[in-house]
Amino acid sequence: MNMIPVNSSNIASIGYVGGSSGTLYVAFHSGTLYSYADVPRSVYEGLMNAPSHGKYFHAFIKNRYAYQRIS
Repeated sequence: MNMIPVNSSNIASIGYVGGSSGTLYVAFHSGTLYSYADVPRSVYEGLMNAPSHGKYFHAFIKNRYAYQRIS
């Protein structure tokens, strides 16, 4: 999986694995990495294209998808 660095005060990089619905990976500047299950590709693309990655994450991803802390 390729993690893409983003310009955000909270999120360091973002990755995605899957087809129309897959696993989203979000690495935070704090050093933690989370995976979010069954995230549609359209949501991932919305996150990557959002003017604010953090605001989009909080509005459309956080507490909406099952997640697991990886590190």
